[in-house]
Amino acid sequence: MARKRPTIHDVADAAGVSRGTVSRVLNGKSNVSLSAETAVRRAVAETGYVVNRAARSLVTSRTGSIVMVLSEPQERLFEDPNFSVLMRVATNQLAERDMSLVLMIAGDDRGRDRVARYLRGGHADGALLVSTHAGDPLLDEIERSGIPAVACGAVLGRESVIPYAAADDRGGARAMTEYLVNQGRRKIGMITGPLDTPGGALRLEGFTGVLGRKAAKQLVVHGDYTQAAGEAAMRRLLEAVPDIDAVFVASDLMAAGALQALHAAGRRVPDDVAVGGFDDSVIASATRPALTTVRHPLDKVAEETVRLLIDLLDEREVEPVILPTELVVRDSA
Repeated sequence: MARKRPTIHDVADAAGVSRGTVSRVLNGKSNVSLSAETAVRRAVAETGYVVNRAARSLVTSRTGSIVMVLSEPQERLFEDPNFSVLMRVATNQLAERDMSLVLMIAGDDRGRDRVARYLRGGHADGALLVSTHAGDPLLDEIERSGIPAVACGAVLGRESVIPYAAADDRGGARAMTEYLVNQGRRKIGMITGPLDTPGGALRLEGFTGVLGRKAAKQLVVHGDYTQAAGEAAMRRLLEAVPDIDAVFVASDLMAAGALQALHAAGRRVPDDVAVGGFDDSVIASATRPALTTVRHPLDKVAEETVRLLIDLLDEREVEPVILPTELVVRDSA
């Protein structure tokens, strides 16, 4: 005969408290004494009680889940190691609140429609926005849904509307560019990210802010944060400026592509061309030569993004968070 599943009544009996007290503890209410909370949590462990999420949602109007919306093509999820860091940190942090993370890809119209239907259906308590592009039509849908949303990195044009946590993209780019200048490099190019993202726009601003008029148009090529884009952009720079002697690349993944193009062209790194990246992802130490880069505190950014969303859910005031970056010097520059 199958063992009967423990109920909230069993937990109350084991803890020596009322069912209402058990309910308040399980729903995170603050009006419970420490001794009662301790007794309830011990009783839950002893009885093996599992919260009925469907029943809880009827009481709290919460689903217990957060949707992470990645506004990039699906293949980027597996190519770029930064996304796995974001998912790992967010999943662990939400688990501490007994909440689940749901990943949804919104890299095209079909994906955006699917996310919009999911949000309209009330399936998530909040949204974590990742790699969101300025002007994304999904932003209007999120606003209409009224769901609390926080971005990992500012959403350009909506910085005062959507709270965010981010690294100091502009400052990190300035530090890398100044370092290349101080190394005696004279023809410094840049491979940017998409300019409708903060990493694309602000890192370019940091670069041009240091070089001023020396940041010639032909020395700047735009990419999309993929390795293939970095390789193609580096080939274009070599064709346009054959005597280029340094390049700042707006992501480590694109920098890996740039290194491939330089090797194929017979250019020595860093002797002929110095290369700097951005992120300090696992890629940076795996390239040959190892990549000089800007350390993006991605784990801390992810933690702060989740914290901001939880504060919104708890109806607390929130402010944008911008975390410092750090220059990491390796063999490529």
